[in-house]
Amino acid sequence: MGVAVERIAKRLGRWASIGLVGVAALTLAACTMPPESPEEPQISAVDIATGDQVEPVEVAVDGGAAGVGVTFREITIEPGADTGEHCHYGQLIAVVQEGELTHYSETHPGGVRVYTAGESIIEGAGYPHEGRNEGDSDVVLWVTYVIPDGKPLAETDLAKCDG
Repeated sequence: MGVAVERIAKRLGRWASIGLVGVAALTLAACTMPPESPEEPQISAVDIATGDQVEPVEVAVDGGAAGVGVTFREITIEPGADTGEHCHYGQLIAVVQEGELTHYSETHPGGVRVYTAGESIIEGAGYPHEGRNEGDSDVVLWVTYVIPDGKPLAETDLAKCDG
């Protein structure tokens, strides 16, 4: 076990069983701890995006023998543009950094929801949906895709959507 990991263990005082998000949080916590001596190499961390989600979040993507890929992407949607109707084979977790995204899906009451800067979006597998920028400034999304390896990040052939 490396010196940095031992230091984290001592500071935390206990180990817990944590998932992917917990591992990321632990890594960021380690990155923000000051070094014990000035000669020790330093690591810095910057929070890229934060967004609120009021409902419990479960991420479960079965990639079978091929496994699962994780992709982080910044998406900019100009005024009047849209994503086109599509679905995903896995799950998507996003934060709206700028603007307002109008999200059309049967999963929303009335079929539509507007997400604003600082809100997070969770999209599950299989159901058709579309994002539109109906405002007058760019929408910027920071998106994490958790998709079975070998599958596209988005599927536009709606016959392949099972939701």
